[in-house]
This record gives sequence, C-alpha cells and structure tokens, in this order.
Amino acid sequence: MAVRSPTPGAVRPGGVDDPVPAGPRPRRVRPPRWLDLRLVLGVLLVLGSVLVGARVVTASDATVPVWAATADLGPGTVLDRDDLVAVSVRLDDVARAYLATSTRPEGRVLSRAVRVGELLPRSALDEPTGRVQLALPVQAGYVPPSLTRGQLVDVYAVADPAAGAPAAAGGDVDRIVTAAPVQAVSGRGDGVLSTATTTVQVVVSVPAGDAADVLGLIGGRGLVVVVRDAAGTAVDTGPTG
Repeated sequence: MAVRSPTPGAVRPGGVDDPVPAGPRPRRVRPPRWLDLRLVLGVLLVLGSVLVGARVVTASDATVPVWAATADLGPGTVLDRDDLVAVSVRLDDVARAYLATSTRPEGRVLSRAVRVGELLPRSALDEPTGRVQLALPVQAGYVPPSLTRGQLVDVYAVADPAAGAPAAAGGDVDRIVTAAPVQAVSGRGDGVLSTATTTVQVVVSVPAGDAADVLGLIGGRGLVVVVRDAAGTAVDTGPTG
C-alpha cells in the first residue's frame, strides 16, 4: 500500500507539529547610481581622448593652397595661367610669404628666377611696368631645340647669309639682347616640311627703352639665340650655332 508523505503543518502521531522552514527574505533592488565617481571619470576620459584626437587630426591637415611654378622661369617673365599650378602644403607661420590661390598672378613680372616646383613667393613679384614684348624672327637652325618659355637668352646679330642675312649685309657679330626672358616660341614644327631655314618667332621681354635700339642693331642681319643656364651663363647656341 502507498505511503503518503505528510503535508506541511500536519500533526504527527503523538501531537507534535512539523516546523515550516522560513523562506528567503526579499532584497530591495537599489536604483543605479548614475553619479557614481568612477562612471563620471570614465566618461571624462573618453571625451578627452576624442577631443585630443580631433585636435591632432585637424593640426596635421592644416594645409593651405598656394601657387607653384610648372617650369623654370627666369627673371622678367610675365606670368600667365600655364606657368603656375595650385598645390596644398603646410606652411604654418610662413604662409603669408607665399602667394595663395585666392590671388591671380597673371600679368605680374618675376623679379628673380623661380624653379620648377618652387612655391611662388610674394617677394618675387613685380608690377609689369617698363617692359615690352619683342618678337624676333630667327631661322630654326639657330634656335636651340629645347628653347621654351621662361628661359633666359642672349640674341646675336650675325652677318651670315646662312643665318638669314642678305648677301650684302655687313658688320660683325653683335649681341643685341642680353639675358632676356623668353615669353613665347612659335612657328617651329616637327613635321617633314620643317627645315633648318624655317623661320621661328621668338618673343622676348625687354625694357621699353631698349626696343628701338635692338631693332636698329639688327640691321638686316640674321639672328642667333643662345640659352643661358641657371647661373646666367650662355650654354647653348642651337644645333648649328
């Protein structure tokens, strides 16, 4: 026969009650302390790290757009848009010494040589006063093949029919232009019809008061162009010079 377990509070034979075990006392849940000191310090540390990182990133990217030369440009060169390119560099306290891209330098004159890739300093710019551009016809055989805008050249007048002078032209060799910046070179072709006697127009910048003297010194003679190097020394007289 099945034995039944006594129910709580049942009376055993003999009249003794079974004690009922007491249950666990409920604990009151405390609300979170949002103003806990450790929590506040952690939040402050995180915010400080974010601010310091943002400041470092901003400082490392503190660049300014300025103009840089696209080629070697001699003193006296009248600048145009193709001579310069905008670059972003970090200059810190010396940014004011260079020309920002917010200023357009076209038409300004270089007072000194500026090398390719060099940032354009404000101190190297002059106003275009007192100079004119003089176009000189030169036979291609007496123009250096590498002659480009911005180079400094000397120009000589020679009494040589091979250089384009008439047979009756007299006189010796005279230097008619000294250290003049080339503003443009045109008329020089690379096709099969281009020959050493093809006339090339070399435009140079000279003081306005010297233009008449230069034209007078030519006297119908042929011209020879000599390129100066960075130190101002004549180094190239062309393929047949």
